[in-house]
Amino acid sequence: MNQKEFEEKFPPLNLPGFNPKLTWKEDKLLIFDSVRKKDLVLTPEEWVRQHWIHFLVEKQGFPKGLVSTEKGLIYNQLQKRTDVLIWDQEGKPYLLIECKAPKVPINQKTLEQASIYHHQLKSAYLILSNGFSHIFLQYHASEKKFSQRKEIPKPPICI
Repeated sequence: MNQKEFEEKFPPLNLPGFNPKLTWKEDKLLIFDSVRKKDLVLTPEEWVRQHWIHFLVEKQGFPKGLVSTEKGLIYNQLQKRTDVLIWDQEGKPYLLIECKAPKVPINQKTLEQASIYHHQLKSAYLILSNGFSHIFLQYHASEKKFSQRKEIPKPPICI
């Protein structure tokens, strides 16, 4: 894969860039996931997820120990997986990020999918992102509804 082909499949995103550790193995391009500490097959969605992880940890000060990826949960007897979940210092879900590939629009369907995860987790914040468009939401438990925010939430306070 040359540089042009790479940038077509994995374009620069509307998130701070970083130098990911990329390797080839058996004709597959892999990216190192610093949270899971292993190489993963690089897909357009994984490209977005790794940018978010880097941004939150390296640029926003979120503790890496509070970040989890692809957390499994059951909804209507179906196995589901969150993309990125940040926990607070008490071990409660704080920020849920639903990542889509750059070519996938952020729309009502994306919100509905993230709402399924949120229904189980009840995170305080929710981000929907395809790497270009980002929607920031805050959940108000007492009203059982979301409001849109202009920026991402601050990291959870660590004691």
